[in-house]
Amino acid sequence: MSVIEATPTPYRPKRTGEPLLRLEGVKKHFPITRGKQIGAVHAVDGVDLEVHPGETLGLVGETGCGKSTLARVAMRLFEPSDGKIWFNGQDITRVKGDELRALRRDMQMVFQDPYASLNPRKTVGSIIGAPLRLHQTVPKSKIKPEVQELMRLVGLNPEHYNRYPHEFSGGQRQRIGVARAIALKPKLIVCDEPVSALDVSIQAQILNLLSDLQSELNLTYLFIAHDLSVVKHVSDRVAVMYLGKIAEMAEKETLYDSPKHPYTGALLSAVPIADPNIAKKKKQIILEGDVPSPIDPPSGCRFHPRCYRAQERCSVEEPELRVMDSGQLAACHFPLETRIIDAPTVTDPGSSTRSTPSPSSCWSCRRSS
Repeated sequence: MSVIEATPTPYRPKRTGEPLLRLEGVKKHFPITRGKQIGAVHAVDGVDLEVHPGETLGLVGETGCGKSTLARVAMRLFEPSDGKIWFNGQDITRVKGDELRALRRDMQMVFQDPYASLNPRKTVGSIIGAPLRLHQTVPKSKIKPEVQELMRLVGLNPEHYNRYPHEFSGGQRQRIGVARAIALKPKLIVCDEPVSALDVSIQAQILNLLSDLQSELNLTYLFIAHDLSVVKHVSDRVAVMYLGKIAEMAEKETLYDSPKHPYTGALLSAVPIADPNIAKKKKQIILEGDVPSPIDPPSGCRFHPRCYRAQERCSVEEPELRVMDSGQLAACHFPLETRIIDAPTVTDPGSSTRSTPSPSSCWSCRRSS
């Protein structure tokens, strides 16, 4: 079974009413100190985001763009440097102690590494039952049958209650993490790359599991991933993040069919297509230049040092996240106007095609020669 063969995500109606999770101007800066603070890493640098009840919001972007940091700030695992976090209509930006502990019942997380997130010295029954014991949602005498029912729900054998994490496969470990996350019947689950460490066939099983649980338990997901095919499969909306900011956000069909931000176009151009006839029409956009440092982000648009459409305005004026003609949000002065499958790859705004790098300009070729 491949990811393509996973059960399609059921249609969900348009979002109405108050969002379940809302971020307003959220920032997270990590100080750099040498006796005193000499700088800061701008991991998340002003993000506005809404996740509505019952939907799946996909969050994509390259490594180091701030996706996981944003998720941990939203979960209050990291204290935000600035901005506000609203959950279910309540401002939770500065809640602490018992109030934060009570909030954990409605917000849970599935971590990326299905082994590192499980205590190797605890049995599976103890790991899954920990939320039930900490929050005292069920009597002690009923914790074991409740845990076994959770194991059954996520496709694990309840007889393996006393086994340890190392006795399970990668997919089974991730199911353990999912069972722990749904133990308290939360309203929101943050999935931080839950299938990136798994092979393709197991990915499909976990994605199907998450989809089934969402339908049964009315869950809301913030789904973080690198694989754009996976994100398209599970998400209702998709947000693209670059260097601590949201570059584009739209309904998945709109974003994948007609992206507006050049960075989104470059990401989608790299997704392989199985149909050779369609693949021939699609040309990959190859970005040049190094990724700017989050310690000292560039002025203006953060993507302009690598952007093939950048102009002088991009280096001095930061674009706002605004509504485009097609309805999606994008932070770009010169948005794309064509479907990505028809868009040519370019080196600069005045060029229409990209030539293959010569051996003298390729580091690996120079090394081999």
